[in-house]
Amino acid sequence: MLRALTRLFGRREDEGPVKVIVGLGNPGKEYERTRHNVGWWVIDHLADVWHFDGWRRDGEARVATVNVGSAKVRLVKPQTYMNLSGAVLRSYLRRPGWSAQRDLMIVVDEVALPLGSYRFRASGSAGGHNGLKSIEAALGHQDYARLRIGIAPPAGRNRGDLSDYVLSEFGKSDASVVKELMPTFVDAMETWMRDGIGTVMNRFNKKVQSGEP
Repeated sequence: MLRALTRLFGRREDEGPVKVIVGLGNPGKEYERTRHNVGWWVIDHLADVWHFDGWRRDGEARVATVNVGSAKVRLVKPQTYMNLSGAVLRSYLRRPGWSAQRDLMIVVDEVALPLGSYRFRASGSAGGHNGLKSIEAALGHQDYARLRIGIAPPAGRNRGDLSDYVLSEFGKSDASVVKELMPTFVDAMETWMRDGIGTVMNRFNKKVQSGEP
């Protein structure tokens, strides 16, 4: 009898429609301020603005869930290290009615875009980014929304070795450039949940970025 009532009236957190926003990054304090973890910066900012209650462990990720307007949203920070990020999507792919094309947003650093710029895309290749390669492998396709945040140094500044560069910490001035974009990202995420990625691209992708990859 109790089980029947639970099936009728209970509603587990992992049931029903949900928008999933995944920030790519590496776990550990040594990576918190690095350029490769800018996706986590966005996730943490969204959690603060949307007044999430707290984080919990869910498989290979830390997650937090809340309602934003009429949408149920789950913020996800993979704990697998960047190259295995796609593992956190397994449970959502088994979720009835969930669609990566409609319900998934990946937030990632992009060394091909200059610092202070960003670009939303509805699909596309991983562009050499190991985190996106893992996401694509888990989904089996490239049709998912992503926010790419520029981390390339200004013209004239030597980047050096790519691996060393992305795993190095932001300087104070460079970090402030990224943080100034956060209110825009909140607005864009709420637009995505309400109106879809097409509207976000039309509204938020600036002409100055149109020639970027």
